[in-house]
Amino acid sequence: MKAEAKLFAYLVPFFLLVGGIYTYFTDEWVGIMGLFLTAALCGFVAWFFWLSGKNVDPRPEDNLEGEIADQSGDYGHFAPYSWWPLWLGLSTSVVVLGVGVGWWLVVVAAPFLIISIVGWTMEFFHGEKAV
Repeated sequence: MKAEAKLFAYLVPFFLLVGGIYTYFTDEWVGIMGLFLTAALCGFVAWFFWLSGKNVDPRPEDNLEGEIADQSGDYGHFAPYSWWPLWLGLSTSVVVLGVGVGWWLVVVAAPFLIISIVGWTMEFFHGEKAV
């Protein structure tokens, strides 16, 4: 995770510099605060990646002398197929549409959104030998 931490750490001074230049040339507060808050958010993400990079085993891509074969084999656990993202996307779309069209639509679609979130989260947590 060193590469990710460095990437976000390098973005912090960039956004601070751009925010300073933007502050000098304009007095529009939304853009000024947006740039400085983006720098702060990049700092938080860099700190998180740095902290979690210390606590996990190094990945093959973090080794500068690593070979392609070092990453062979199983790499993570991915669902072969899942219908839950489709239902989550559709129900989220209806909920967001309901905010603009009418709150009754949010009330109708919210249970479907909750069922989709729980279904996708608990997809592999059923049965006695759940993964």
